[in-house]
Amino acid sequence: MAWIALEKRAEPSLAMTFLSPLLAIALTLASSAAIFAALGKDPLPAMHAYFVAPLVDPWSLQELVVKATPLVLIATGLSFCYLSNNWNIGAEGQYVMGGIFGGGAALAFHQTGSALGLPAVVAAGALGGALLASIPALLRIRFSTNEILTSLMLVYVAELLLDWLVRGPWRDPRAMNFPQSVAFDVKVPILVEGSRIHLGAALAVLACCAAAFLLSRTMKGFEIRVIGQAPRAAAFAGFSPARATLLVFALSGALAGIAGALEVVGTMGQLRPSISPGYGFAAIIVAFLGRLHPFGILCAGLLLALSYLGGENAQIMMKIPLDATRVIQGLLLFFVLACDLLVLHRPRLARRATA
Repeated sequence: MAWIALEKRAEPSLAMTFLSPLLAIALTLASSAAIFAALGKDPLPAMHAYFVAPLVDPWSLQELVVKATPLVLIATGLSFCYLSNNWNIGAEGQYVMGGIFGGGAALAFHQTGSALGLPAVVAAGALGGALLASIPALLRIRFSTNEILTSLMLVYVAELLLDWLVRGPWRDPRAMNFPQSVAFDVKVPILVEGSRIHLGAALAVLACCAAAFLLSRTMKGFEIRVIGQAPRAAAFAGFSPARATLLVFALSGALAGIAGALEVVGTMGQLRPSISPGYGFAAIIVAFLGRLHPFGILCAGLLLALSYLGGENAQIMMKIPLDATRVIQGLLLFFVLACDLLVLHRPRLARRATA
């Protein structure tokens, strides 16, 4: 009886390193067509509405950049953690905490007209995200606590804190009991007139460039990669895993916090009980689809942003449930991780002897 076996390669396949994300995307598209058919929709029009229509409309292309901005910022920070073998799963909470701190800074500068308002918002967002991310890092260093669980559980802490603030001390007294803050008068510069593309898009590209330089041209980047790939070699070289863990979590949290602050002040204009459609979790897919490389993350961020826009478009045009968006995103992550097996393993046809 013939069956498919996986044979370990002598060294990682360079070809499959680049081809496996494309294979994962192809499998996701095929699965999406099956999902649409199961929902009683014609797959071809549904696929067009989901994946093609947002790319032919100028307004949608601008919104693509708006939605990709937080994804790229968060995923770039996560890449530092994953390259060093630290599993930060709580970027959603760090994004929300950055929104809280950034929104608090915007409230502090409300109606002051100070030029320091925007820098304070960005700095406060980075501080909020870094502080929340440092908690699982310190717990891992001091008590060897699983950072996956602690970072994930802190997401609920950040979300509940935001909910309490907008329903309590930060609620706009003129909002007729709606849970929201006042509209911020701290403005984020718009890069493209007539659109919502703001300074955050430029910061996302800058973050990718800075991350690429740090990882490939500096000793600290070399240390991060060695600690993740060869911990024993890192120990012999005198690198400190504890310091590296704290550094990568702080960097990851800071970038997620900046994304949250800019989204709250630049895109939404106020604080509400929910400020994220799941960017912190979707950024995990972006990081791995981009091969943990900053410029790969930039491209993957645009692809995941397309899934958000396509989901909204398909909901309007084809009456497809918006939750299908998260199903497709989850399938994409599944196929990315599954296809990664082909980088280190070669499929071959084996024959099992019959009794």
